[in-house]
Amino acid sequence: MDAGMIDPEPTDADRYPTLSEHGASILRTMREHPHAPFYRNRSGNRLTAEDVERVREFEAETMSTPAGWRPGQPPDWVPELIAHCYADVPHYRALGAAPARLSEVPPVSRAQLGRDIAQFVPDSVPIDRLINFRTSGTTGHPLLVASHPVVAASYLAFHKKALARFGITLRNGRGKVGVVILGYQRECFTYVSVTPTMDDSGLAKINLHPTDWRDPEDRARYVDALEPEVLAGDPISYAELLNISLRWKPRALLCTSMALSPALRAELTKRFECPVLDLYSLNEAGPVGVADAGVGGHVLLQHRLYVEILDPTGKPQPPGERGEITLTGGFNFCLPLLRYRTGDQAALAFHAGEPVLVGLEGRPPVRFRTSHGEWINNIEITQVLRRLTLPQFCLYQSGDGALVLRHSGSASLGPAIEAELRRLFGATTALEVRTDDFVDSKPVQYTSELPNAQT
Repeated sequence: MDAGMIDPEPTDADRYPTLSEHGASILRTMREHPHAPFYRNRSGNRLTAEDVERVREFEAETMSTPAGWRPGQPPDWVPELIAHCYADVPHYRALGAAPARLSEVPPVSRAQLGRDIAQFVPDSVPIDRLINFRTSGTTGHPLLVASHPVVAASYLAFHKKALARFGITLRNGRGKVGVVILGYQRECFTYVSVTPTMDDSGLAKINLHPTDWRDPEDRARYVDALEPEVLAGDPISYAELLNISLRWKPRALLCTSMALSPALRAELTKRFECPVLDLYSLNEAGPVGVADAGVGGHVLLQHRLYVEILDPTGKPQPPGERGEITLTGGFNFCLPLLRYRTGDQAALAFHAGEPVLVGLEGRPPVRFRTSHGEWINNIEITQVLRRLTLPQFCLYQSGDGALVLRHSGSASLGPAIEAELRRLFGATTALEVRTDDFVDSKPVQYTSELPNAQT
């Protein structure tokens, strides 16, 4: 290939291989509506007809198969997974012969995935259709996660399973909008798409930040016009949603990242008169569990995901004892997990045979205040610092607004870090940047002493 050639911009035929006439119509409606936002990006499901059938079969299996095993006893499929990884995944193949028991597999951390994700992708996975997701890096190591269009489309199966637990069956299909995903950032990836397994129902990712709209009032007008069956977002975007005069009431709200506070959940439930589902989800593993007050924790959603709770030395903890959530299995065939230490903490309990994560401490959302008094999302900080080579960093804001950023990169990066942060926070913000050593785990990345920093 000529070194000067570049790939052409994908067309809608590339983005939506099975697009129907009614699917094309709902795309035009979402893009061209008079109150539509400025869509910054284009994206699509990239599913072939064979992919769509595969996703449907996976959804049927997911909905009909409970997640469960006996305490301390890995499921029957684990030995086969170990053998596959030690034969086909570079990281594990380099360790030698496959062990007989899962407990003999050395756990891996987020830092290890972040250093070289390719070492954890099976050699047998074709690279021509690989896609990647970049994690937000809210608690440690931002990283790329290898994935595939079928994997991305399979998330819906777990969302449906979570919704079914609360008596909701999705029904929006042809000519309607199924999901609107909310963000609230100065810079946000936004797009429209369709869901082939829901008869090309519409899907939109929008940014509630006023700069993405011709008129801030269009935010409510647009969502009211789309009438999405479900809204999905994080606590920061939902906190902004409460400030918008929205008339439409969806059938459910999904909180798919960061920790959702009970107070915000209660306010959302009251305002929209629908269930608010708190999902524990990771880009590395997809939706792991959904909070259910009736069982006292997050019920696991994936029938091929085994959970251990490990202490700092790697010793498995018995049911009821807290430790680090460690995952084996998953549905992402591009990134099979063997004892992946998430950095999140919980205890494992069993309720009527269902595994439940109790006392989950995930990733709390944190807002930071600029020198102009404006609140900004911690994800915005991740985005600007992503441009720099920072293996790890932690940002703290004191009660008087002063910032301290610690990082494990080169000390020479200090001026560049300061410039990026002052661009966000203002030139007069008190700021200290220093290098530091971090343990090979997942430190709390964003902390603040300011009132109302956490929503």
